[in-house]
Amino acid sequence: MKWIACELHTHTFHSDGRQSLLELARGAADLGFDCIALTDHNTMSGLAEREAAESATGITIIPGMEWTTFYGHMVTVGLQQFVDWRQADIRGIGSGAAEVRKHGGAAGMAHPFRIGSPICTGCYWEFEVENWQDLDYIEVWSGTFAPVKADNRRAFAFWTDRLNEGVRIAATSGRDWHEQVATEEPISVTYLGLEDETAPIDREAVRSLKAGRAVVTIGPLVTLEARSDGIAYGIGEAIPAARSGRLHVRVAVDSTVRAGKWEPPAGKCKLVLMGNTGTVAEQTLERLNGSVDAFSFTVPDRDLRWLRAELWGEIRGVRTMIAFTNAIYLD
Repeated sequence: MKWIACELHTHTFHSDGRQSLLELARGAADLGFDCIALTDHNTMSGLAEREAAESATGITIIPGMEWTTFYGHMVTVGLQQFVDWRQADIRGIGSGAAEVRKHGGAAGMAHPFRIGSPICTGCYWEFEVENWQDLDYIEVWSGTFAPVKADNRRAFAFWTDRLNEGVRIAATSGRDWHEQVATEEPISVTYLGLEDETAPIDREAVRSLKAGRAVVTIGPLVTLEARSDGIAYGIGEAIPAARSGRLHVRVAVDSTVRAGKWEPPAGKCKLVLMGNTGTVAEQTLERLNGSVDAFSFTVPDRDLRWLRAELWGEIRGVRTMIAFTNAIYLD
């Protein structure tokens, strides 16, 4: 499995950004990203510069668009052609999301609990979701130093509530990147796991997002695998109902990624396995030392319906979540 560092929410001067696509791609390359999605508000015109920007920087650019309405913002990535955002209706976003999917894209809630009117009209999500299978993901971390912000903590809890209800939906981060301004705040990365490394990266990245093969972090890459009855299952996959009663879980923490681009946590960290039943297991990490470290757990699977890994530590004097995986599900 190849994991690529992605930024899935960006803007250029084709909407309200203050940067060209080339400037955006260069900034992404400087920060150690492999891939960005261009998601200008209600337009895809900025993609005219896509080929030149990719050639100049080596960054893969995924075509997308942020549906920007009075009732919320829906980020769409992987579109092969323009899909009219004006069909959005507060009573349901499902038909619009289905049209996005029909044209090769994935659809997700953008910054669902950001302050709304009159400060940011439409930024707060008010669409009624009748069927959660209509959406592919929830952007639970938005902006810089995302995990410490109240609206993001609320979005993360909202995602967890959906998992507890049996909804299988991915969680991502998105900087909502508008301009090339230097920041000392931690920057979030969504890593997507590519199964087919020979396929076009933009198409395979969207396929991975839809499958929930995603990890979100402001530091190391944390991956998760669970073995049941001798068979290994990865992030986004589902373990069948016929099980032995115990899961053998492996978590890897790769602190070699994007070397020099993020701030190591101060002191000890804690690795936590979480599920619908609460904390399943935990392990103290003395330090992250620029290596790939693996940790093994054996946990009962009784009443467990989903499982994810979280990494906690101190950043800028704040004890916070540093990284989390998407879920492995249990049927």
